[in-house]
Amino acid sequence: MTAAARHPPGRVLVRAPNWLGDAVLALPTIEAIRRHFPGAHLAIAGPAPVAAVFREITAAQPDQIIEVPADRRTALTTIRAGRFDLGILLPNSFQSAWDLRRAGVPERWGYATSGRGVLLTRRSAPDRTRGIRHHADYFRALALGLGITVDERPPQVTASPATRAQADALLAQLRVPAGAAVVGLAPGAAYGEAKQWPPDRAAALAARLVRERDATCLVLGAAHDRPAARAMESWLRAHAPDALPRVIDLAGRTSVSGLVGVAERCRAFVSNDSGAMHVAAAVGRPVIAIFGPTDERSTRPIGDQVVLTAPVFCRPCLLRDCPIDHRCMKRISVDQVFDAVSTAMARAR
Repeated sequence: MTAAARHPPGRVLVRAPNWLGDAVLALPTIEAIRRHFPGAHLAIAGPAPVAAVFREITAAQPDQIIEVPADRRTALTTIRAGRFDLGILLPNSFQSAWDLRRAGVPERWGYATSGRGVLLTRRSAPDRTRGIRHHADYFRALALGLGITVDERPPQVTASPATRAQADALLAQLRVPAGAAVVGLAPGAAYGEAKQWPPDRAAALAARLVRERDATCLVLGAAHDRPAARAMESWLRAHAPDALPRVIDLAGRTSVSGLVGVAERCRAFVSNDSGAMHVAAAVGRPVIAIFGPTDERSTRPIGDQVVLTAPVFCRPCLLRDCPIDHRCMKRISVDQVFDAVSTAMARAR
């Protein structure tokens, strides 16, 4: 019998992943931790965009959500004030384990990666499975190595009533009718430009959806996605000005909660390999995911989703910038994506 079994912790802290997409993929694991410690006070800590996910409706049901500030001293003070008995680390960094140690969290569990094994009081056994595995399975294996059973359910997020009300108000302000055929487009990606389907093709796709499917396209993303959104707008002004009023740029104008609420209103969602892609899949939208340099076997959206790739010799290269001609993305045509979106819209309707 483990120490945790003899003395169930009263206050448990889960340090969530630092990236939005990883946090969504970790949801089944965090929900399993919730079930494993049903009587404990469960807190989830992560950067502000990640923390926002857990303010929506999920089976994790945290008692407390902690936004980890960039300032290290403030972060330590916040965690120390929680007086947690146990901290479970989903990030692999040395710093995340060192922070819990300095904050006085007595039990620290996680993978013994990045030389931090000495800082952990319980180490998850590494998964010896060969080959490429999905990130969601990586988090599941972490929990299983700690004696926590995780089922195979996909990540699920439901917008809270407040988030839905805000999304409805935003769309009403933008004069998007309640029954409109809305398609979400996420043309950016945090990893680098190599992950982005060319913005002119995303713009051409939007124009066809407006003209041929009577769609309203919402361009979504964080502040760093604005250049891709502006490039789309420039192409539309030059080549399809009639479609421009129905292609609404919201990049950098919505929070993560806003993304959840708006994504729920979409009949289909087109995205590069990004956090927005995983959010849309988790809220139950049909996703058309476009993969280039990254490996869809490890980060594809979970569920019955469409993943488009080009059969080129050099992918997946995992590079941020393409050293040749970006053929992995350029060989995915507008026709391919348009057909996939049309099928998804018909099914959703």
